[in-house]
Amino acid sequence: MSLLVTLSEYLPAVKRPSRDLSFREKLTWTGIVILLYYVMSEILIYGASSEQLAQFQQLQTILGSSIGTLITLGIGPIVSASIILQLLVGADILPWDTNTSEGKQKFQGTQKLLSYLFAIFEAFAFVGMGAISPEQAGLIPFFVVVFQVALGGSLIILMDEIISKWGFGSGVSLIILAGVSKTILIATLSPFTSSVPANLWFSPAAAGQAPAGVILQIVTANLQLTNLIGLVATVTIFLIAVYAQSMRVEIPLTFGNVRGFGQKWPLKFIYTNVIPVIFVGALLSNFQLFTSLLTKRGIELTIGGFHIVGKYTGAASPSADTLIYYFSAPNGLITNVINSITTFSLQVPPTQVIQMLLYTSFYMVGSAIFSVFWMQTSGQDPKSVAEQIANIGMKVPGHRKDTRVIEKILKRYIPPLSVLGGAFVGFLAAVANFTNAFGGGMGILLSVMIAYQLYEELAKKHMEEMHPAFRKFMQEGV
Repeated sequence: MSLLVTLSEYLPAVKRPSRDLSFREKLTWTGIVILLYYVMSEILIYGASSEQLAQFQQLQTILGSSIGTLITLGIGPIVSASIILQLLVGADILPWDTNTSEGKQKFQGTQKLLSYLFAIFEAFAFVGMGAISPEQAGLIPFFVVVFQVALGGSLIILMDEIISKWGFGSGVSLIILAGVSKTILIATLSPFTSSVPANLWFSPAAAGQAPAGVILQIVTANLQLTNLIGLVATVTIFLIAVYAQSMRVEIPLTFGNVRGFGQKWPLKFIYTNVIPVIFVGALLSNFQLFTSLLTKRGIELTIGGFHIVGKYTGAASPSADTLIYYFSAPNGLITNVINSITTFSLQVPPTQVIQMLLYTSFYMVGSAIFSVFWMQTSGQDPKSVAEQIANIGMKVPGHRKDTRVIEKILKRYIPPLSVLGGAFVGFLAAVANFTNAFGGGMGILLSVMIAYQLYEELAKKHMEEMHPAFRKFMQEGV
């Protein structure tokens, strides 16, 4: 691994500022990067045609990407490198202490190198499997497209580095937030036609065509009921996510050597954030993609007329006689429910009810399992948190200063919160996905979590500039 760290020093890098940047300077750099991201999302890959397969929609939300443009890879290379390294370090396969400067340098250097390698690998994978294909046959057109995709991924890596050193938050989070915000903005306020490709959303609506924005559909009396339900679902899921983000269990603590002074250690209800639901979404997307590729190659596995593998071409609504159907969001469920109410007769087929139950259950169970797994491997388990509390000299009131005592108390809360929080975000994501919520379930959850964290950092930086005493307090870590 030392070789990887050495190699990372020769990669393109962004220098850290030589002084503390002001609130306005940080905000300016953050705005520049977001603007550049939006510009790149409208630049189509030269010499390529994108199939825009349905199964990539969920991946685009997770990765902040747009297939067929310079941000085709989005934050995929960064996330892939980060997850692999965190799992290796968390499982002690790589014995790096990331609390030390040397450990952090190894982790960050290796992550950077792996990110660039993943950018190249994923570029070949996306073009090779047909997600984005050269318009002309031959090796030269193939490598021209691969180069552009890899270049876009590399620029995203540099943009993430700019944000982390010169701006607010992390580039990964802001890119996801920017992508989801764009989707929600277009779906609610865009005055342009919805009949053009997503990357060309600026084409004005022709006479008689409904605008893409649901608000303007209401104004122009072109509103469809399913779009209105999507708007209501978006607002509802957003409010629930905001409320859930504020729910927490607070463990009272005191400083061992200072009487009468202490604080509360917060344990959020959504303890592992939305990481588990991202894993579940990526798992389902890869399953859909794998099934689609096998179908294209004529590979099928059928039992009694039921297709375990095959008969799926990437359509948004698979056939009910395929396995992939029961692990896809119920398409048209809301319309069928509305028709059932207006006609006073059941319009929801039994297969769709089973599909809804299996889809929701898979998200809830899968998110709960991944939540526990992530808690144990990312340093958020009771033992690791107890050590963090002990290292800053705090203890539980009424107990002796012992890490084992703190760990025992944390075990009452952290494992249940991991399971319940993971299942809850899985439920929200699944419901939002089949109620046509704008931006999708994961998109809304991600945007809420990221926006909340960004707000806290902005408020903290602003307070530091307004109150010099508070800046000194924060720097000394009192």
